[in-house]
This record gives sequence, structure tokens and C-alpha cells, in this order.
Amino acid sequence: MLPEFLLPETTIREGGAGPDLSLGGRACDTLLITLGITRIIEQESIDISIWGSADGTDWGAKPLAAFPQKFYCGTYQIVLDLSEHPNVKYLRAQWQASRWGKGEPKPLFAVYLFVQAMDHEAVAAAGA
Repeated sequence: MLPEFLLPETTIREGGAGPDLSLGGRACDTLLITLGITRIIEQESIDISIWGSADGTDWGAKPLAAFPQKFYCGTYQIVLDLSEHPNVKYLRAQWQASRWGKGEPKPLFAVYLFVQAMDHEAVAAAGA
């Protein structure tokens, strides 16, 4: 099933959530999530979190993981360990965007999120 886009490249102007991604018969408990920010304007920030659900309806009270607040274009990665969340069968990204200063008051970001399974050797090397 993986690798797959959790969020295909999308223009963001306000807070929201992406589509649900089914993990199917997940074979790996450790996922590498890549955030790509390909367009941004000055004086704005974005907060992106990853949420999990057992049924695709109840997303819980807190995210499974979150990227640190971002202000610049670039590629960023986090590791998500699902071994502590064995019931999670769906993932979804949620975000909040804000802008301050002069000019257009609405933020403008172009972002994508890509998720892939990490192999056991890479996980072991990262922990060593």
C-alpha cells in the first residue's frame, strides 16, 4: 500500500484537513512522513499535524505527530511510530495557517505530504 501521498500538492489559504488515507493491512509500524513546502509568501506560518483513526470517523483528541511550525520552503521529515497505536487504520493531515504584517491577509502555501514505510534496518540504524 505505501508509499503514497497523504496530501498531494495542495494550495492552502486557511486551516483544514486532508483526505483520509487507509493503511490497509499495514506491514510496518514505523512510517517516514515527508512534508514539502514548495510555495510560501513572507510573514506567515503553518502548523501541520498527523491524526489517526481506527474507523475513519473518530480522530481522537490529539495528533499522533506534528511537524514543528514552518515559515520557509523546504523538505522536512518526521518519523511516526505506530506501534503504540495498533488500532490506527487511517491517517489524515490537519493544518492551521496564519499570516501577519502588510499586504494580503490570507496565507498562501503550496504543500504536499508523502508517507512511506521505513524498513527495519533503517529504524535500527536511526536508534543506534
